[in-house]
Amino acid sequence: MDAPESAVGFFQEGCSCSQAILSAFSERYQLDREMAMRLAAGFGGGIGRLGNICGAVTGAVMVLGLSYGNTVPNDREAKEATYDRVREFARRFQTCHGSLICRDLIGCDISSPEGFDAAKTRGLFSSVCTKLVHDAAMILDDLLMDRPSQK
Repeated sequence: MDAPESAVGFFQEGCSCSQAILSAFSERYQLDREMAMRLAAGFGGGIGRLGNICGAVTGAVMVLGLSYGNTVPNDREAKEATYDRVREFARRFQTCHGSLICRDLIGCDISSPEGFDAAKTRGLFSSVCTKLVHDAAMILDDLLMDRPSQK
């Protein structure tokens, strides 16, 4: 199964969007799936269900950090390579979906109990978020194939 399919599968099983993305790519970086789930747990729903940056985006940023991130504080080259990839991911995702912000992407502010219930009632998590998770994983997969990682 490829990463976009895995990410969608994890999301449909009940993972948050950020957990689904990080989990789908975790094996590539010898990151235990349980640890991936814990790391990404707070980023779903636009960071703690605040409706801010989409969890699929933050999950992708974590994967880009695993692939390109610096491990030495003053390694400016690796830091800039990571930032370049993050900006490119954000550009592609935003071109595709018009925003990086959860509430804008799903058309509902899930930061309140009423907004969250409205999103559930309207089926936004399955109709909109599944596509966002899929597309984030596709863009990420494409970016990771463009250039070897720092591993």
